[in-house]
Amino acid sequence: MPDAPLPHASLVPRRRPLPGPTAVLAALALAALLSACSGGAQADPEVDPAQVDAVEAPELGACRVLTPDDVAQPSDATRTVDCSEPHTAQTYAVGPLPDELSDAAYDDPRLGAFAYDTCSAQQMAFLGADESTVMRTVVAWAWFRPSEAAWEEGARWYRCDLVGGSEQSEEYVELPETAEGLLTGRVDDRWLVCADGATVAGSPRVPCSEPHTWRAVTTIKLGEAGDPYPGDRLSEVRSRDFCSESVGAWLGYPPTYEYGYTYFHEAEWDGGNRRSVCWARTDR
Repeated sequence: MPDAPLPHASLVPRRRPLPGPTAVLAALALAALLSACSGGAQADPEVDPAQVDAVEAPELGACRVLTPDDVAQPSDATRTVDCSEPHTAQTYAVGPLPDELSDAAYDDPRLGAFAYDTCSAQQMAFLGADESTVMRTVVAWAWFRPSEAAWEEGARWYRCDLVGGSEQSEEYVELPETAEGLLTGRVDDRWLVCADGATVAGSPRVPCSEPHTWRAVTTIKLGEAGDPYPGDRLSEVRSRDFCSESVGAWLGYPPTYEYGYTYFHEAEWDGGNRRSVCWARTDR
């Protein structure tokens, strides 16, 4: 019962194209464009003008109200809020990019690989959980770099944010005042990921505190860093065989049971992910 890939992190956020100009006289179009550019950031109360083209690294520990659309962008200038107020994101790691990336292009894929390694490792330390547990939660991470203008000025920093959702989320849930240690010990069901539908594939992901029919219960590691991609077929077979045994054990070896598995493909492997996720059909 293979499932479509379920990335738990946003590696290289998409960059959305700007809308094309309308068919008007050039002078009028230019005037309208200049007006929009000069007033757009100020008109949006969620944007902090001081952060838009900031060369200095962002504040560690800052909280923000981010949306999936914000996370889809390579840079972010959303205003910070006090962490005692409602928020959907918390910055848990910031720092300079390594020297070998100082001359990298703004969209160099090596940036995404660096972010995966760095943000993943620091996320586990921040949440107090191992990789398997982190992959089975409703929280994920997103990373940001400077704006293109700041990049041209020499800014070379990264920012890792914990967000209350995944790439499949239409909106994010609120995080606690601080998410540090959130997954330490017995994890509350509201932070664990389940699915509600006839099959894992195509079913909406929900917190396990909500009604559900599937729960992500274990993961399998298919390789180590530096290993070549084993291929789709081998990844699927190894995931299927492991999940069949693992889910049966998790359920207490009932005479019959249903299970699912989410295995990833070469793009995710190249980004650093080496695990598949096993799902048990259960309402508990």
